[in-house]
Amino acid sequence: EVQLVESGGGLVQAGESLRLSCAASGFRFDDYEIGWFRQAPGKEREAVSGVSESDSKYYADSVRGRFTISRNNAKSTVYLEMNRLKPEDTAVYFCAAGRSSWYASMIMGPPNFDMEYWGKGTLVTVST
Repeated sequence: EVQLVESGGGLVQAGESLRLSCAASGFRFDDYEIGWFRQAPGKEREAVSGVSESDSKYYADSVRGRFTISRNNAKSTVYLEMNRLKPEDTAVYFCAAGRSSWYASMIMGPPNFDMEYWGKGTLVTVST
């Protein structure tokens, strides 16, 4: 059974940090690009960051310089280090796995970005 399980969300104040984790199982993790996406209430799902099988990394303009993505293939886990959080970062954060390139995923767009597997999400709330 394929599973992607996000953890690490919570309530923080603006300027603080959180680290999200995405633990994967049930598929060949090394062969997949992993992405982080988020969806705020009443808004469309958007891409946040991605890391390819070869460890190339991608970031949305809104988070570049504040968020860092990394993957540990030995643990089948991807992390998203989020620093200097802003209230506009408040959303449910999802991780997803796919075999398209990040750029192809962006072309496909929401809601699924051509990703094959999705987690159920973890809520991040940033207060002022």
